[in-house]
Amino acid sequence: MIIDGKRADASDRGVIRILNPATQEFIDIVPKATASDVYQAIDAAQAGKRIWANTPTHERVRILSRCADAIEEHLEDLAQSLSREMGKIIQEARGEIRVSAQTIRGYAEAAAHHYGKTLTDSQKGIEKDILFTRHEPLGVVACITPFNYPVLLVAHKMAAALATGNAVIVKPASDNPLTLIKLVALCLEQGIPGNVLQIITGSGEVVGKILAENPKVNAISLTGSTEVGISLAETGAKTLKRVFLELGGNDPFIVLDDADISKAIAAAVEGRLENAGQTCCSSKRFLVHESIHDLFIKKLLEALSKIKHGSPQDDETEYGCLINGNAAQKVESQIQKTIEQGAKLICGGHAYNITYFEPTILDDVTLDMDIAKDMEVFGPVFPIITFKTDEDAVKIANASRYGLQAGVMTKSVDRAMHIAASLQCGAVVINGSGNYRHIEQPFGGYKMSGFGREGISGTLAEMTQEKTYVLKDVLIQP
Repeated sequence: MIIDGKRADASDRGVIRILNPATQEFIDIVPKATASDVYQAIDAAQAGKRIWANTPTHERVRILSRCADAIEEHLEDLAQSLSREMGKIIQEARGEIRVSAQTIRGYAEAAAHHYGKTLTDSQKGIEKDILFTRHEPLGVVACITPFNYPVLLVAHKMAAALATGNAVIVKPASDNPLTLIKLVALCLEQGIPGNVLQIITGSGEVVGKILAENPKVNAISLTGSTEVGISLAETGAKTLKRVFLELGGNDPFIVLDDADISKAIAAAVEGRLENAGQTCCSSKRFLVHESIHDLFIKKLLEALSKIKHGSPQDDETEYGCLINGNAAQKVESQIQKTIEQGAKLICGGHAYNITYFEPTILDDVTLDMDIAKDMEVFGPVFPIITFKTDEDAVKIANASRYGLQAGVMTKSVDRAMHIAASLQCGAVVINGSGNYRHIEQPFGGYKMSGFGREGISGTLAEMTQEKTYVLKDVLIQP
């Protein structure tokens, strides 16, 4: 861990073993933080938040820009580290590191132009007053991130908080924290004070719980499961800290009868198999018009048969493994449950080599099955649901408790826009998969997919308090 600028073991010497999920080979150990370790970091952040809040914006921007440069300079090392510790294919790992550097630089640039407001004399009696607003930091922001996009998700949270003058405590997933430790170390080398940016490794039951409960932590930004998000929101409410939640999804991919089948198949495969299906906004329900159902499945089978499996660190590999054996077994049990509920297994359905999973097609999926509504599958599974009319597709898509993103495949702009306006979700991708994220986009969902939006276009405001300054009777009337 890195606490108050220093490398730190857990106070009781507890450790977590990190394995390469693709090979099960031992990579390293990290500390398993105790409660006292977490309190030490929080106390350090109290001094850090004052230092960083008093650091001029131009200086924070300069340092964060240097952090982005350093990440780009170490791109290959960070990408190889990420690929080894989570089984992400190397091409995707390189992309994640590259976009993370771009994200940090983007937040730094936005912070330089994050303006306050001057208010008008629209109210009678204040003609001689000047009112203006400034954005001031919240204080200490805890960034809690999952395993699936560990670097990019931290980049969004950390950069937004740091750019606006907050101190940050990063709590990474226990399966793959090594690359993030390297990233934090790089950022500290560029001039971020050690009590301003810290990283604590350990269990959510200890680290996450204390960060959520402690009144000295002013905000928590979490990407994770809906269940964890609900618990964190309940705990955070007791100290009225700000909570930003990007949670689960069961995103629909709607293929209308006039869709270009080749483009629809390419989007479906890319949108589902990226990161081995372990993406919150990946397409997880495939709603296909009944008239093209057979053709869609035929073409999907052909496309899946051409996917290049192999070692995640091989440049030619197109599809890697899941994060651990438990994840693979969970996907297998979800598939089995769906078959028991009446679905037909077309291909796949099984884990192999502990963490790898066969791309799976499930046909004859109906709306009364769990997978068609609220069962999020974090793996390469294609449940096929047919529909007759556009209205039917919307009804099926909206039947889930989730509402993160969606994709609609059609040649008709009118139909696409009508469906997009009817879908209950945070973003709709027309003629593409919902597995899409622009770094500027206000990313987030409806319903049980969370609240708050994360992206360069809006997160700076969420990471600040807006204070109004009133200069009373300072204007001299002509």
